[in-house]
Amino acid sequence: MTQIKKIGLFTSGGDAPGMNAAIRAVVRTAKYYNIEVVGIRRGYEGMINGEMFPMDGKSVANIIQRGGTILKTARSEQFKTADGRRLAYDQLVKHGIQGLVAIGGDGTFTGARIFGSEYDMPVVGLPGTIDNDLYGTDFTIGYDTAINTVIDAVDKIRDTAESHDRLFIVEVMGRDSGLIALRTGIASGAEAIIIPETKRDINALMDRLENGRKDKSSKIVMVAEGEDPGGAFEIGRQVKEKFPNYDTRVSILGHIQRGGKPSCMDRVLASRVGVAAVEALRDGHRNEMIGIVHNEIAFTPFEHACKHHVEINANFLKIVEILSI
Repeated sequence: MTQIKKIGLFTSGGDAPGMNAAIRAVVRTAKYYNIEVVGIRRGYEGMINGEMFPMDGKSVANIIQRGGTILKTARSEQFKTADGRRLAYDQLVKHGIQGLVAIGGDGTFTGARIFGSEYDMPVVGLPGTIDNDLYGTDFTIGYDTAINTVIDAVDKIRDTAESHDRLFIVEVMGRDSGLIALRTGIASGAEAIIIPETKRDINALMDRLENGRKDKSSKIVMVAEGEDPGGAFEIGRQVKEKFPNYDTRVSILGHIQRGGKPSCMDRVLASRVGVAAVEALRDGHRNEMIGIVHNEIAFTPFEHACKHHVEINANFLKIVEILSI
């Protein structure tokens, strides 16, 4: 049991619904164990600039239901340099911080891994990213809310598609991971899904459209952003060119996927790992991400959590093919 008396807390990278619930859990658990908490605004950039303030139970009141992050978030090019990390460490020492809780995704933990190897500062991470692309947790904070936001939007798009006999190419977030597109594609009854992991070319989609049912009054194609064929607009252009009879439209859902009140699942997940983060620092853990695997708290070294080991379940792709008939 280590004698940590003061910890720093920050969010970094893209925001995700449930980050505030995690912040609340960390602060209140620290209070329970008589540990001071220093909030660090704007991630690593704020750490370098000394944007720090004390947090207590009152500072996290009435935030569990709020999207975004009260600590703000930012990306930091300066922290990628040795000089930047030295400035950050000096600020932590100046404020008496003995350990860190980082809430974020791959980039956040990559920075934490390097920082933790250079300085004697224990760091633990909480998986806050809507992409669900971290190894070491079944679900990341924000993923459940994001996919439910997508489903709500696509259900509304389907109403228009049915009314006008249209084909909609719907682009969702997931530049390096297609988990949002895959799960929401199944849940929304999509006719096809294009994701980075399968490396499917545009011809597979064309074949599905050409040989699929012609009597369906609407069609939905889910596309993860940044896919090789060129994104939703390029896919839509090629579909229009090959199938001029289709009334083809493109809808980019964009940043609405990041916002909104976190779901019950995300609030509970964030609360569980938030409590575990403080207890982990007290128990001497460092350079690890805290997740939940098979409904139990799990610890994964940053170097493993950061490598995008998540694999697509092939059965999900088969489900899409079967149910789109």
